[in-house]
Amino acid sequence: MNRLTDNKIVLVTRPTRLAELVIRFNTVSQARFYVEHQGADFSDYLREDETYHRALTEAEEALGQTGRVQTVDRSFLPNFVFAPEDTVVTLGQDGLVANTLKYLEGQPVVGVNPDPERWDGRLLPFRVRDLAKLMPEVILRKRNTRSVTMAKAALNNGQTLYAVNDLFIGPKTHTSARYFIRCGKMGEAHSSSGVIVSTGMGATGWLKSLLTGAGAIANANANRGKKEQPQPGCYDRAVTGFKWESDYLYFTVREPFPTRTTSASLVFGRVTNETPLILESQMAENGVIFSDGIENDFLEFNSGTQAVIGIAEKKGVLVE
Repeated sequence: MNRLTDNKIVLVTRPTRLAELVIRFNTVSQARFYVEHQGADFSDYLREDETYHRALTEAEEALGQTGRVQTVDRSFLPNFVFAPEDTVVTLGQDGLVANTLKYLEGQPVVGVNPDPERWDGRLLPFRVRDLAKLMPEVILRKRNTRSVTMAKAALNNGQTLYAVNDLFIGPKTHTSARYFIRCGKMGEAHSSSGVIVSTGMGATGWLKSLLTGAGAIANANANRGKKEQPQPGCYDRAVTGFKWESDYLYFTVREPFPTRTTSASLVFGRVTNETPLILESQMAENGVIFSDGIENDFLEFNSGTQAVIGIAEKKGVLVE
C-alpha cells in the first residue's frame, strides 16, 4: 500500500455508555436488565454503541489510506508516548479533544464527530466522511490550525499538571478545602468547596455555570422585595470575550465560607504570567488537583504543598 506518510496517525477513542455498562455488569443482557429495571430505554444505548463502532471502523479504514494507524483508548493517554511527528485524530465528544490536547506537545489534533445527530460537537468540525480528503491536507500541513492556551499547575515538589479547559483545586470528596490563596498583592486563608481555574476554551463550561449561578443569586438578593423578577446571571465582558488563544486565565472560588480565621474577598480574578495564582494547602489529607474532569489523573494537594497556577508554556493545536 502506498501511504502518504510513514509517521503514525494516532486515533484516540473512548468507550460508549454500553461498553462502560458491560464492564460493570459483565454482559449486554445483564446491562439491559439493569437499565430497563430502572425504567430507561436500553435501545438508545444500543443505537449509540452501533453508531460509534460503525464510525470507528470507517475512520480506521480511511486513516489507513494515509498512514500507519494506532488506536488508543483515552484511559491510556496519561502513559502514552506521542512522537513529535504524530498526527492525532479524536473520535468522540468534545471532552475527548480536551482530554487529548493536554498530553501533546504541539501535534495537530483533528476532532471528528462520530454521531452528529447526538453530539453538537463544538470542538468537532469534521465527520468521518471528511477524513479521506482531509488527512492528506493535514499531513502536508495545508490546513489552517488554531492555537489553544492551556493552564498549568506546578507544585513545589516538582510535579506538574496541564489543563485545556479547567483545573480543579480542592477536596477529593464533598468536604471543605482549607488553603491560603494569593494573587498579585492580595492573599487570605480560605474555607471553600475548591477553586476552578479556566482557560478560554473552558470558559463556556464549568466557569460559565459557576458565574451564571453566582449572578442569578446576586440578582435574586438585589431584587428581594421588588416587583421585578431576577434576571439570569451574567458575567464580566472580559469573560464573555474570553478567547481560546487569550494570554490569561480566570479563577473562581466555589462557595467561600467566611469565619473568624478565613475570608471571602479573593474569590474571582484574572491569572496572567505576571500575576499567577498561588495556593498553599492546609488540608491534612484528600486534597487534589485534577484537570478537564479526569479525576483519576490527579496531583495530591495536602498540607505544605504549594501550587503555582499559570499559563502553560505549550499550546494546543487544533485543525480547522
